[in-house]
Amino acid sequence: MASQRRTVALAAAAAAAVAAGAAAFALPAFAQDKYPAKPVTIIVPQAPGGANDAIARIVAAKLTEQTGQQFIVDNKPGAGGNIGMAAVAKARPDGYTLVLTADSAAVINPSLYKTTGFDTLKDFEPVAPVATAGYVLVANNAFPPKNVAELVAAAKAAPRKYTIASAGNGTLNHLIGEMLGKAAGIELVHVPYKGASAAVTDLVGGQVQVSVQSLPSSISFIRGGKLKVLGVVNEKRVAALPDAPTIGETINGFGQTPWYGLFAPAGTPRAVVALVQAEVAKALDAADVKEKLATVGCEPFKGSAEQFAALVRSDLSKWAKIVKDSGATID
Repeated sequence: MASQRRTVALAAAAAAAVAAGAAAFALPAFAQDKYPAKPVTIIVPQAPGGANDAIARIVAAKLTEQTGQQFIVDNKPGAGGNIGMAAVAKARPDGYTLVLTADSAAVINPSLYKTTGFDTLKDFEPVAPVATAGYVLVANNAFPPKNVAELVAAAKAAPRKYTIASAGNGTLNHLIGEMLGKAAGIELVHVPYKGASAAVTDLVGGQVQVSVQSLPSSISFIRGGKLKVLGVVNEKRVAALPDAPTIGETINGFGQTPWYGLFAPAGTPRAVVALVQAEVAKALDAADVKEKLATVGCEPFKGSAEQFAALVRSDLSKWAKIVKDSGATID
């Protein structure tokens, strides 16, 4: 999360200038005769049960409470998030269809897929960063390795013997697993599933040995003693599992803190974007939202629309290099 905050900080000066220019107009209060005057749909381009879904439902419930209008979560999974993203890119730019997505769909997929059905910079208005999530490398309890070092040793002794599950080809946990394999110099057999819940179910059942999972999709199994944590993916240890070491403590330089953000179709009125961003920021300050996010291993990640746009541009460049160097591609 620190790296993302540093990236966002770089845009602070530019954001301040934009804010100064915007000060001339006052944002209208939410009311029935102003936006939102009808229910707002938040598309989640991943399946239910994962981090994106959990974050979206927590935030949507608070926005509903704050505005008096329904914010409805609609899951449209498929193609690593491309299907849901493309649907919002084509939606009417009136603020009534938004997308809350993991960073992977917005900033990784454009370099990973030959065709996504959307252009992140041209087809969307960045509205607000929303949260970061804890990600962990978890294993079935019967799997002998108890930490990252033991996993690496076992995988090097028996290349391609052990399996690593993901929520599907091109998903964030798939790519982080690939990054781990490259950084550690090991080969694990990738087993893609249709969503995080299905992957975790088979991991608990022993059909696969390890998986990179978000804490929202795995923390109940970890706390219930049905899965064990080999290492934390994030750059720093996460508050939900303070005693669990990061992978970077074993593999120097390894670390990735996934973020989740809200986008609107390109052309959405500036005033609407500003209103939604302000309400999201208000929601993230609420004690009950912070508590609910923490319960599923997530943290609020606040910023202006301009700061979020700067982060998106920066991460598009960063991931383009990572994907190119890895040689990964999906048709």
